[in-house]
Amino acid sequence: MDKSLKFCLSFLGLLIYSTSLAQVNCTIFINDQCKESCEKSNFAEKIQWTQYAQELFDEAIKECPTNDFAFKEKAVPYLKSGDFVTWKALIDKAVELDPKKNLGYRGWCKFQFLRDYEGTIQDLELLKKYYPKDLGRSQNGDYNLSLVKAMSYSALGQKEKAIETIETLFKTENYFKGLYDYYQLGVTYFEIGKYDKALENFEKQSKEYDFAENIYFRSKISKIRNKDYLDLKKLALKAYDEGKIMKDDYTHQFNKVYRKQMDEL
Repeated sequence: MDKSLKFCLSFLGLLIYSTSLAQVNCTIFINDQCKESCEKSNFAEKIQWTQYAQELFDEAIKECPTNDFAFKEKAVPYLKSGDFVTWKALIDKAVELDPKKNLGYRGWCKFQFLRDYEGTIQDLELLKKYYPKDLGRSQNGDYNLSLVKAMSYSALGQKEKAIETIETLFKTENYFKGLYDYYQLGVTYFEIGKYDKALENFEKQSKEYDFAENIYFRSKISKIRNKDYLDLKKLALKAYDEGKIMKDDYTHQFNKVYRKQMDEL
């Protein structure tokens, strides 16, 4: 299959997945008050950055104190604006009410926004109680949450454990790889000096979806081995300038590389 088509299909799948995470089916509620609360929080989620939305979430919680979705979505603007104290109080309540539904989300947010790698691992280990075979995906759809756990191990210096986790994940039946999976494994191998394994994964990544950071590490390995690396460096810079980079709407991707680093290679 053509690489661009394969990437577009993967992206479409992730978009559908991300969309499916929001909103609650309110018809499941027998209690009229909780059903009304659910509908109110669903509406508020669509306008969650407004003061009116916060008022609606408060009303929804008052009407049905077990509405975990209202707590979770009320917390979102605080998370994205950097008020992590308020966010944590609200998301912890959502997890308390429904850990099966909210542990993965909290764990991902600890990784993505707080860089709380130990907290991420703790949440994702607890999530295994509910989903022993597949932890699900990150909120943005980029990663399986087991790979997020592996990146957390890597960030804490436990590189071998990170590699073992990812390699095991790749062998899982029907595993759906994310946009940057081979890259993250390649970087981890690179960091412990296993350049053959690193290059193997960077090359696999290039066949799935190539981008500036991935090309940069291939050029870096060539330089370490005293081989011609300048063509790859130029290619990495070109890809960077064309916007073919690791992206996230709210934070910096793990193992992100910037143009200045590429230029200084």
